[in-house]
Amino acid sequence: MPAPALPPLAPTTPAELTPPAAAPAVAPASPAPSVAAWALLLVLSLIWGTSFILMKKGLVVFSALELGATRVSVAALLLLPFALREMGRVERSRLKWLALSGTVGTLIPAFLFAYAETRLASGLAGVLNALTAVFALLVGALFFGQRLTGARVLGIGLGLLGTVVLMLLGGSASTNAPAGGVGNAWYGGYIVVATVGYGLSVNVIKHRLHALTPVAVTSLLLLIIGGPALAYLLLGTGFAHKLATVPGAWAAFGYIALLATLSTAVATLLFNMLLQRSTTLFASSSTYLIPIVALAWGALDGEAFNLWHAAGMAIILAGVFIIHRAR
Repeated sequence: MPAPALPPLAPTTPAELTPPAAAPAVAPASPAPSVAAWALLLVLSLIWGTSFILMKKGLVVFSALELGATRVSVAALLLLPFALREMGRVERSRLKWLALSGTVGTLIPAFLFAYAETRLASGLAGVLNALTAVFALLVGALFFGQRLTGARVLGIGLGLLGTVVLMLLGGSASTNAPAGGVGNAWYGGYIVVATVGYGLSVNVIKHRLHALTPVAVTSLLLLIIGGPALAYLLLGTGFAHKLATVPGAWAAFGYIALLATLSTAVATLLFNMLLQRSTTLFASSSTYLIPIVALAWGALDGEAFNLWHAAGMAIILAGVFIIHRAR
């Protein structure tokens, strides 16, 4: 979610995010997940699990900033026709929530994940992405009135403990890291920040934008953030020069374009559909499968995976499991 050079955004205070006590703005109760919801979850897991190896391949030529800006720009252009169709159908009061969700849930993570993978193995990036479920619950409890039980606190604690294990003991350099450089899992801190953004974004979509269709939410938030991303890509980076002169640049761009098409445009649309068919916690439970897919791609690409990695992943997923099972 991964995960995301930023356009200006009016500051949002915790008070603005908290629903009024007299008339809480919450989404209607969601039914138990259907077969269609489970199918969406599986497809999302496969798409997002593959996104980390695609980022790694794009970083062979392009910088993290170029990759992030290209990813958002291509996705926004792909859904531009839908955004233009939906513009006149959305109340102006919802634009601030679309801007917030797009910025913290798509734009910022696009840059943070790319920067993390300059030194972090793609498989480990996929493992740390599992923290999305932890922060979806934590943000929901802090700002949206979600119940925080003792078991869920334990789950949050385990998720954070597993992160510490990965970052302190399981450091693994990405093959993109410069020779002799300090390639370690501390770069996973960027992914932690990105997953906090994911957690805020899914709650905003569920509680503030649930009346909009998934197509409207996805296309409009990409329209809002896509303009600044495209302007930065063309005017503030050497993207065009690299594309014209660097060997392998078009292949790397192909990986990024595939990333933008599947992981940003299509997956964001599917995820918003899933949010409407289920709960925020169920939607974020794709994090069980994403690490497996990401690690499989990493292994095929020659990335190492040691016992500390396995221990950290197990602890994180145990925390996510407790969060999902707790009542």
